Amino acid sequence: MEGPLRWLVTGASSGLGAAVAEAALARGDEVMATARDTARLDPLVSRAPGRVRAIGLDLSDRAGTRAKVAEIARADVDVLVNNAGYGLMGAFEEATDEQLREAFEVNLFGGLELTRALLPGMRERRWGRIVQMSSIIGVTSGLGGAGYAGPKAALEAVSDSIAGEVASFGVHVTVVEPGAFRTDFGGRSLRLTSPLPAYQPIVGPSRDAFVANHGTQRGNPERAAQAILDAVLSPRPPRRLPLGPDAFTVLRAHYAARLSELDALEPTAAVTDYPQC
Repeated sequence: MEGPLRWLVTGASSGLGAAVAEAALARGDEVMATARDTARLDPLVSRAPGRVRAIGLDLSDRAGTRAKVAEIARADVDVLVNNAGYGLMGAFEEATDEQLREAFEVNLFGGLELTRALLPGMRERRWGRIVQMSSIIGVTSGLGGAGYAGPKAALEAVSDSIAGEVASFGVHVTVVEPGAFRTDFGGRSLRLTSPLPAYQPIVGPSRDAFVANHGTQRGNPERAAQAILDAVLSPRPPRRLPLGPDAFTVLRAHYAARLSELDALEPTAAVTDYPQC
């Protein structure tokens, strides 16, 4: 598409969301940026007066989200970046029903609601880009990751269906799978369950290591943002975009293990048809 684009970036006050918003502004585009506290968007607004619109959006507030989505849907958004979210870490048994439901509301349903609201405009204009921020944890999960991996894995599956349905309209969906980047994800954006002693030797070491790594991750959000822009604005955007060398290492090992298990099970588990006469 020629000319400046209009982006909607959720969770744009810090981390990858802020980096993507700044990269979009650097190429001369307009950005609708959301955050729970719009004051945190002031630095972004001041960088490009007239090209940034700050929107207060709390995806955990279901009624408030519906009202904001109706407002946002009236704008001609070209690129949607569903980035808002937070981490939930701890053993599955430790997580409360409220914690799990809110994690799914914010990390899955909020983004899907925005996607559904903006698709009609993209479809009618025959051009659009949808960026779904997932994680390598959405593919591999792991100890203590159920509360975050669940909604992200669901986001990946739903996005695959959406991508097939809208491709003929010139709308492309890219699922971004970052590894460890130096953002607030391991700090302000991380919630922990109340630990149970029984799970401390199982989940405790992973949880402690994850928290201790905060602020020392090697991933650079600005470089990640540029990789996202390059990918989604290309003529053939990828369906999935792993980010960071650790993402490629982890995902390659995961897929290799899955294929190995598939091959091992096939001789017995695939013999399930009725005998042919």
